[in-house]
Amino acid sequence: MSDDVIPTTGGKSRIAGYVLSGLAIAFMIFDGGIKLVPIQAVTDSMLEYGFPTGDGFARGLGSLLLVCTALYAYRRTSVLGAILLTAYLGGAVVTQLRAGTPLFSHLLFGVYLGLFVWGGLYLRDDRIRALIPLATASR
Repeated sequence: MSDDVIPTTGGKSRIAGYVLSGLAIAFMIFDGGIKLVPIQAVTDSMLEYGFPTGDGFARGLGSLLLVCTALYAYRRTSVLGAILLTAYLGGAVVTQLRAGTPLFSHLLFGVYLGLFVWGGLYLRDDRIRALIPLATASR
């Protein structure tokens, strides 16, 4: 592929990208929101995973997640948001690993969510498709 050819996203791919991104954003808003309250389940899980159980810690995590999600949702900062969400989700995966949680339902959930974040961005953003050409253009 020559340097001057930028792969463009078709209509169906772009829609699929927005759906994947929307699902990831909806989950992140929900997760960040319950940390802001925080509900008893959040406090219990913080204790279970060895984190401080004070409301301030949970609210800090929730605020951080919501800021990263907002950056991801806004087109001009979506790549930065995806990078920051990847870092956040990496911390979640490590937390699950340390806790010895089940592999496919808990430990890899952050990986699944990260795939939604980056897959959605890849399908809806021509800049990412140009940066990471997964399919070769037919000539």
